[in-house]
Amino acid sequence: MPSHRDRALVAFYVSTGARASELPASTDAFVWLRLYQVEMEGLVPRGRRQPLWWTLRRPARPLTYHAAHRMFERVNERAGTTATLHSLRHNAAYRMAEDPPTLPFTDVQLVLGHAQLTTTQIYLTPRKEDVIRRVLAHHAEQTRQAAQRIAPLPAPGYRPETLDILFGSGVTS
Repeated sequence: MPSHRDRALVAFYVSTGARASELPASTDAFVWLRLYQVEMEGLVPRGRRQPLWWTLRRPARPLTYHAAHRMFERVNERAGTTATLHSLRHNAAYRMAEDPPTLPFTDVQLVLGHAQLTTTQIYLTPRKEDVIRRVLAHHAEQTRQAAQRIAPLPAPGYRPETLDILFGSGVTS
C-alpha cells in the first residue's frame, strides 16, 4: 500500500481514449499545478469531473488537444522553432530512459500508456548528438585505459633494443 506521501505524488488524467489513468508526478509539478489553479480561481468551474486545463482567452473553454496544438504553432511562428506536443512527449520519454538513474523501459512504457514495449522503443531512438558524445567518451576512456597499461617485459633471452628495431620504437617500453 503506498504511503500518503506516495499517493500525493500521483496525478490523475484522462487520456485521449477518455479513460481515467494515473501517473507519477514530481512535487514541482503539483506546485505549478496549484499556482495555475490559484490563477484560474473564479474563472473556470470547479469539480472532479471538470477539465483541468482551460484556455486563457475569454470566455474560458476547456483546453483541447487542437487548441494546445494551435498554441504551439503560434509560439513557433514567433520563436522560429518547430516544437510540438508530440516532440515534447518524445523528449520526455527519451530523458526518462537516459537521465541517471535510468528508469526501466517498462516504467517509461507505463507512463506513456503504450500496450507494447516496441511502441515505446520508437520514442527512445537516440539523438545523433548524444550518440556522438557517448562514442567520443567511449574512445577517450579506451585511450585512457590503454595509456595506463604497462607493456609486458620481453621474454628472457630477448633484448629490448633488438625488439625495438624489429617492431618499432615503443613496443617494449
